[in-house]
Amino acid sequence: MYRYDEFDARFVAERVEQFRYQVERRLAGELTEDEFKPLRLMNGLYLQLHAYMLRIAVPYGTLSSRQLRKLADIARKYDKGYGHFTTRQNLQLNWPKLVDVPDILAELATVEMHCLQTSGNCIRNVTADQFAGATAEEIEDPRPLAEIIRQWSSIHPEFTFLPRKFKIAVGAAMHDRAALKYHDMAVDIVKNEAGQTGCRVYVGGGMGRIPYVGQVIGDFVPKEDLLAFLEAVMRVYNENGRRDNIHRARIKILVNALGIEEMHVRAMREFEEIKKSGTLTLPTEEIARIEAYFAPPAFERLPDVSSQFETAQQRDRGFADWVLTNISKHKQPGYAIATISLKPIGGVPGDATSEQMEALSDLMDEYGLDEIRVSHEQNLVLPHVKKRDLPAIFARLKTLDLATPNAGLITDIIACPGLDYCDLANARSIPVAQDIATRFADLSRQHDIGELKIKISGCINACGHHHAGHIGILGVDKKGVEFYQLQLGGSGAEDASIGDIMGPGFPRHEIGAAVERVVAQYLKVRKDGERFLDTYRRVGMEPFKNVAYLEQLHAAH
Repeated sequence: MYRYDEFDARFVAERVEQFRYQVERRLAGELTEDEFKPLRLMNGLYLQLHAYMLRIAVPYGTLSSRQLRKLADIARKYDKGYGHFTTRQNLQLNWPKLVDVPDILAELATVEMHCLQTSGNCIRNVTADQFAGATAEEIEDPRPLAEIIRQWSSIHPEFTFLPRKFKIAVGAAMHDRAALKYHDMAVDIVKNEAGQTGCRVYVGGGMGRIPYVGQVIGDFVPKEDLLAFLEAVMRVYNENGRRDNIHRARIKILVNALGIEEMHVRAMREFEEIKKSGTLTLPTEEIARIEAYFAPPAFERLPDVSSQFETAQQRDRGFADWVLTNISKHKQPGYAIATISLKPIGGVPGDATSEQMEALSDLMDEYGLDEIRVSHEQNLVLPHVKKRDLPAIFARLKTLDLATPNAGLITDIIACPGLDYCDLANARSIPVAQDIATRFADLSRQHDIGELKIKISGCINACGHHHAGHIGILGVDKKGVEFYQLQLGGSGAEDASIGDIMGPGFPRHEIGAAVERVVAQYLKVRKDGERFLDTYRRVGMEPFKNVAYLEQLHAAH
């Protein structure tokens, strides 16, 4: 993991004290809410429906046990004893008091954490594949580049007040687990025909009111030129992005307006100017220095087959079910990647209590697990687990209600906080997710259905990524009543696609049943074990639309 240097520590500490003074002025009435708003947003503090919400950055989703334990302590001391993990690999506290926020930031700083650039019109928390450094399918660990981008973008004077927020992700694997093509800009580490490693850069992806899948603007950018190239694209956006309309201010709108060819021409013009100065050429030794922070742990030489692991699967059906869905192949023999589901049936997707976070920290220390990851899908991941330790770890997770065997299945639902917390939302997301998960609680039924990603957003801002759901659900407001629009065929993976809108929305009491009918239809028409997404792409919307509205048709007659 990256460790703060002297500059990092001093910089974060100074920002804490600066914000402490700003909070004191706000509480004393010396600052109005309008004057305070840009100051709090620069420190990750939102004013939500019922209370303040503090968004804590977890760069590229990586946490140490020390950091996770601190998050647990802060949630207990200053909040209601839980936190919410988000699709941007952050942690949100939903109930902090304004007077306590400077103390929270000070405590975060003691474990090398902060809330900088988790809100506002700036470059947000850089995200990455949660399997980074552990999966055999990647070209290399993408997190060193993610860290370099984080350092470059942190309080960048040119990009502190962009037309709109800006999100960057980094990946390096055949399978995209970071939704690269739905980001404002994304870096995919690739190899060319000569075997050289470089970066494919995407631009203009995004969800929300007008969704777009990102397009390639740099097919093969050398690592040493990556920052210069990113800065060139950012300059084109900062100079040409709209500032007169918040709904048309994202870079995706600019890319669509100019066209990717013209966007590329303008970016290359800036790139050549930056290259002439030589200031953003990334030295090989600097890349190596950052890579050293992400050196893999000292793996033991183990056989890939573990008798403890195999025997436990034979004796314990629950453990075998968990292994089937939540355990992934590791690049090192004798090790595995373990996904910890934060989606218990009927629970709130992405929530973890202080007790759970503390217990996970203890478990990490006991089994020598250096880090835990936050996934794009609102789960946690132990990236380097010895197979022989998995039975004992599973037993501990069961006592914590963290052993739900549903990673990638229909009950592993992404959902935003919705109208239960967010003042921008039109509808509730959490109760819909809970209802759908409960309807499909039977594990054998989940396995029969197979991979099916449901994603729910409480408003058009798409924090629940409904555009990228195999089944996406969007909450809308119709004259003060919550309705839910179904979308089918979206994907946030390497085969990225935007879901198709089915038709009129469903009342809240009907949306769960409509999803059930859609899934039942899929089981009828699928071929040769197709995933839901494959079946939809083969047969189209009509077979699903015909059954989804049956309840409404019966009521009409």
